[in-house]
Amino acid sequence: MVETLGKYELLHVLGKGAMGTVYEGFDPIIHRRLAIKTVKLPDADDAEAQEELARFKREAQAAGRLSHPNIVGVFDYGETPEIAYIVMEFVDGTTLKHVLDKKERFETGEVVRIMDGLLAGLQFSHDRGVIHRDIKPANIMLTKAGEVKIADFGIARIESSSMTQAGTMLGTPSYMSPEQFMGQTVDARTDIYSSGVMLYQLLTGEKPFEGGLTAIMHKVLNTEPPPPSALSVTVPHAFDAVVMKAMAKRPQDRFGSASEFAQALKASYANRDSVGLSMTAADFGDDGEATMVVSGGRPAPAAPATAKPAAATVPPTKEPPPSAMPTASKKPLPVAMLGGAGAALLAILGVGGYFLLGSSSSPPPVKPVTPVTQPIAATPAPAPMSAADRARMLTDTLASLPCTLLGATDHGGQPSLFGIAGAGAPQAGLASAMGSLPASLMPVSTVQPLDGPYCDALNAIRPYHDFFAKPGMELGLSMVGGATTLHNNDLITLQNAMPNFAGYLQTDYFTADGTVFHLYPTPTDPLKLQPAGTVRVLGDPSKGGASWQVSAPFGTDLIISIVTSAPLFSKIRPQDENASDYLPALRTALQNAASTGQNLSVAAIQLVTEK
Repeated sequence: MVETLGKYELLHVLGKGAMGTVYEGFDPIIHRRLAIKTVKLPDADDAEAQEELARFKREAQAAGRLSHPNIVGVFDYGETPEIAYIVMEFVDGTTLKHVLDKKERFETGEVVRIMDGLLAGLQFSHDRGVIHRDIKPANIMLTKAGEVKIADFGIARIESSSMTQAGTMLGTPSYMSPEQFMGQTVDARTDIYSSGVMLYQLLTGEKPFEGGLTAIMHKVLNTEPPPPSALSVTVPHAFDAVVMKAMAKRPQDRFGSASEFAQALKASYANRDSVGLSMTAADFGDDGEATMVVSGGRPAPAAPATAKPAAATVPPTKEPPPSAMPTASKKPLPVAMLGGAGAALLAILGVGGYFLLGSSSSPPPVKPVTPVTQPIAATPAPAPMSAADRARMLTDTLASLPCTLLGATDHGGQPSLFGIAGAGAPQAGLASAMGSLPASLMPVSTVQPLDGPYCDALNAIRPYHDFFAKPGMELGLSMVGGATTLHNNDLITLQNAMPNFAGYLQTDYFTADGTVFHLYPTPTDPLKLQPAGTVRVLGDPSKGGASWQVSAPFGTDLIISIVTSAPLFSKIRPQDENASDYLPALRTALQNAASTGQNLSVAAIQLVTEK
């Protein structure tokens, strides 16, 4: 008797994973072979499983609106009282990752053809407002006929949806863009970056950035990989500029669209100075290509309609003339044969095939050897670290982590760590960095996660923040009464405790929609020299000056205060402006203050607002 799910017949299991099962299915009405992915419906109080189900539905919504030869099709979504399921196109082939893991390499023309299929699918997707966000070889299918298909839209972002917010880090570290690591809202250009990483790997046999999460994040944000032609003399030099542009740190420096990327790649191929690729490469091994989803405590608030940044626009795909296409033939590819977790991964993507579970051959018997016992010399205990060495190691390891503003105390016992760190990847990077410290230096952490697009603001002031505060030289910033959460119509009242030097304050309020409000100075509360050691209260009507109340949109906001010996700006800033306009000016002003030897201190706190 054939098992059924709705109108579909379940023929056999293709693979099982932690979240569910994938079947080869059949539609008896239209006689179509299918792949059917299922997950169990979670309990209502299981928040993590509910998020997995939301991503499962998002995959159906994202891929279901896309019908293109280079995208694995989704035909149906359904639920029973026990499970949810997606009905997909059955892809008879394998993944690009599986081919690379077998150390198979492609000639240059074949690389261009694969990338052209990928970019054509992405252009179609982007034109319809769907951003994949997890482009990597494991999500690229190759059919037996050599066709390229993009799979797994499980963490895709639909531009009209609020299901995915800034402050959440999603993706696979080796292929993630800088803005993904920073937990910022992404657009189509993040797929351009990931595709550039994949092109780099196809050309060289190596990923541009390797290591653990913290190491990869640091490299992605701060370093440039060697150009592909530097790793293999058989890589055309013309490809270097294409790869580097696709992988530019700033989204605005990348190709404006997938089709622009594809056209540049084909033009470079036409002007190549060498043919083919080296057919040898380093062993890939287990590259840890699991998709990461690291979220903050709660999503950042959606921006109001009037303040929502415009989505990136990409021109419609233009079919290139036949003469511009590589002439490499479509080489048939073998069906994947994997075991264990690898089989489950391929099956999740709708791959057919058999599963190789082991080998029947037995090794020859080995003659036992009697061990010789040797006395073990006692290892002397390491000398205790000096206070200076402890401070140096803590500072070197933790003080410069991106998207953080941290402070520490250490009195010879267990250090204390406090401050704020961006939710998602920055927080994960902090945890990884702390884990690298020796046990005697593992700090007690009270660092608070910060949801929202505030990494640029934290990065702007962090170089001027003392990780170990100098006595009397630290600016104190807090809400009056110690509140960390305010509600609709509450007064926003904060206090700045001046350090032991007189200075000029600049206090700014950043919101999740990209606006910064300048709380001090203002036209009604002009800039004045604040005496050393005093407390300046802002927002209290009884003390004069401006006052502010909490209103929608609600969420997590960031307040920054800066004190300098001389005025930070030569003239007062507008009452409110875009953070993207203000932060470059702030960086320049801080650099000028530091270069002229001014006393300087910065502080930041987060404020949660609710209805």
